[in-house]
Amino acid sequence: MRYLLLPLAVALAAPAAAQSNPQAAPPQVTGDRWAAVDRSLGRTGTTQADGVRRYGFPRSDLNVQLDGVTIKPALALGSWAAFHPMGDQVMVMGDLVLTHEEVNSVMSRLLASGYTITALHNHLLRSAPATMYMHISGHGDPVKLATALREALSASRTPLAAPSRDSQPPSAGAGSSPPIALDTAALDQLMGTKGKPNGGVYQFSFPRAEKPTDGGRPAPASMGTATAINFQPTGSGRAAITGDFVLTAAEVDPVLRELRTNAIEVTALHNHMLRDQPRLFFMHFWGHDDAAKLARGLRAALDKTNVTRPGAS
Repeated sequence: MRYLLLPLAVALAAPAAAQSNPQAAPPQVTGDRWAAVDRSLGRTGTTQADGVRRYGFPRSDLNVQLDGVTIKPALALGSWAAFHPMGDQVMVMGDLVLTHEEVNSVMSRLLASGYTITALHNHLLRSAPATMYMHISGHGDPVKLATALREALSASRTPLAAPSRDSQPPSAGAGSSPPIALDTAALDQLMGTKGKPNGGVYQFSFPRAEKPTDGGRPAPASMGTATAINFQPTGSGRAAITGDFVLTAAEVDPVLRELRTNAIEVTALHNHMLRDQPRLFFMHFWGHDDAAKLARGLRAALDKTNVTRPGAS
């Protein structure tokens, strides 16, 4: 009888041994797969330091005016999607800039392809034309998700041809950028870190000191969980500012009060995710004034939050 049981015991033990083998690494999203995602989206993504691959879809077709300022795509009109590898699959998060007329057509296509809509709201006030911001989430095969996203965006007027390198939205990995007509060294000092030029806008990013997750999966800064502050020069040392503070519940009231004390408008307060830990709130803002004055107000609000300042100067 033992001769009959021995092969069975070996057969049962083999899968367990294979599963416990530390050398058996899970499959990964390979370079060829990323190239297929690039083709599906019609542009080349930029791989971030944390392995997330980001794609930008600037709404360069829109001529949005707010308080006499023509909004550049890099200031507040940059749709984006971030693909975070999870073995051979990905988690996707993104933010799509849409006109009122485009919202439901794009939403229907996303829902039909398995995406989840996690938020829909404004970021700006008084802008013309008005824009809405649709936050999306998905998990699965990267090429299928990319194809579905491209199909959904085709229901809008979002330019789907590959953008020029100086017109990409925040964190999309733009290379060259027009000169910034601001004292950027002074802004760096006031904000406590070094900003980056992108599409004629000077941008700051402040990751949370915690490590946010969404649905139990990591949601690093490049997935949209960092505080973003953007300065668009408007002449004579003035700038238009917008972006969003990423806040825990305890930080919401102190930051809101600090912004209002410094005459910076709070334009929206809402979620971007559904199953995030810690629970995060996103506070959008607007101002148009002397750039250094605005930076001092923003820094006062930033100091109420638990963020890191990599590359401080």
